Amino acid sequence: FIDADHPSHVYKLKKALYGLKQAPRAWYDELSKFLLHNHFFKGIIDPTLFIRRFQDDILVVQVYVDDIIFGSTHPRYIQLFSDLMKSRFEMSMMGEMTFFLGLQVNISPCGIFINQSKYVLEILNKYGMESCDPVGTPMEIKDKLDLDQNGTPVDATKYRSMIGALMYLTSSRPDIDFGFELTEFSDADYARCKDTFKSTSGGAQFLGEKLVSWSSKKQDCTALSTAEAEYVSLSACCAQILWMRTRLTNYGFHFNKILIYCDSKSAIAISCNPVQHSRTKHIAVRYHFLKEHVEKGTIELYFVKTDYQLADTQKLFQQIVSTIWFVALVCVVYLLRSLIVW
Repeated sequence: FIDADHPSHVYKLKKALYGLKQAPRAWYDELSKFLLHNHFFKGIIDPTLFIRRFQDDILVVQVYVDDIIFGSTHPRYIQLFSDLMKSRFEMSMMGEMTFFLGLQVNISPCGIFINQSKYVLEILNKYGMESCDPVGTPMEIKDKLDLDQNGTPVDATKYRSMIGALMYLTSSRPDIDFGFELTEFSDADYARCKDTFKSTSGGAQFLGEKLVSWSSKKQDCTALSTAEAEYVSLSACCAQILWMRTRLTNYGFHFNKILIYCDSKSAIAISCNPVQHSRTKHIAVRYHFLKEHVEKGTIELYFVKTDYQLADTQKLFQQIVSTIWFVALVCVVYLLRSLIVW
């Protein structure tokens, strides 16, 4: 900036600036333009994912601000990308990935293993819980969460920080095989919340025999029946599995039909019947897109007995069972998958 009174003077900088708020966007635009110019294309859903194909091989690049991880089905394309980036930008290659955004990565002949033990210890140290005692399940059996009308207000900022840290902790993903089917389990309880009487949806998504995504969330609407609660859960699970299918398309995997397992024959009947029923006409229109995908054949629904329901919101994903039950259910997740996936 030029001072009109002192045009020949310059400002002395007392503190170095890390960067401007526009810098990340400017860097992304520059990098994106460079990669697109070199025959990469962006992911359909994730704009920070760049892909380049070489006949039967693929090169995948994931960008997180100025951190870049990349991999390929052939080693020579990894070196190709490294040389390409060094020809345009001043960059340091850190070698094989061992740590990224709180995830510890261990690559061995047996597979790729991800854990967050270091991140867990950091959370415990941050909130003074280094000497806490471990428990068999994250929630007591008899606990019923409801509103505490007479409780002391907590620090909202600290509370959000703790919850955010725990939510990020759930991002660890198992390894993914190449020969797999995309399947899902959907379940819901009925009016379990004692304050709002709303139901809770649960979902578990599998790639082959690997559990890669899961959720347990209170529904937005108040269901009038168990069938309606299960139907709303099926709709939410359908949206999640379609998002996963689109994401996997970027990696060259295509699924003509996705199987969803549900333990409610009534909900399956509602989903497969295009006729509007008097008992379902009040359900919000946004949940009915499930019927469209069932009719197109994108989604195929199957009945599964409750004992083999891998998305049971009360027994597994809300984790309010005894240690024996919890361990048994985890074993069922891996044992039953070999019987269902073909």
